[in-house]
Amino acid sequence: MLRKAAIFASLPLIASCAAQPEYKQLTSERVDHYQVETDKPYDEVLAELEIAIAEHNFRITGHSRVGKVIRDRGAKAFPEYDTVQFCNLTLAKTMLEITPHAIGYMPCNVVTYQFSGKTRIKTHLLPEHSDNPAFNRFAAQMNSQLKQIVDFAAEQ
Repeated sequence: MLRKAAIFASLPLIASCAAQPEYKQLTSERVDHYQVETDKPYDEVLAELEIAIAEHNFRITGHSRVGKVIRDRGAKAFPEYDTVQFCNLTLAKTMLEITPHAIGYMPCNVVTYQFSGKTRIKTHLLPEHSDNPAFNRFAAQMNSQLKQIVDFAAEQ
């Protein structure tokens, strides 16, 4: 019985010897958004969004056509609402090697919707002012790409 207790008591010590990288928890994770409006037809915005995502070497992982589904269920005049998720596994790997706490930022997400006769295109940006300088540099590069994708979809 004493032997079992000694083994059990030593488990935390053994576990602490395993090599684990030290990751900084991200703080100040305020999520900012980038949004533009356009007069372009809604379907054209979605098509341009898909092109911009591909040109930035991302792959679409999901597309939720919320507005269409609600219209299909009987709300005939319901406006368009879409969410497009996309990811680049190389960039995701880089980000997660910097800090696994950033998993919530992948896949990337862009929403499009109609409001007051215009189409809005909106994405969340990664925080650039955390306590992790490597993540901040990565976030600045990603945010630049996300803004370019949104801008391309909105261009006349």
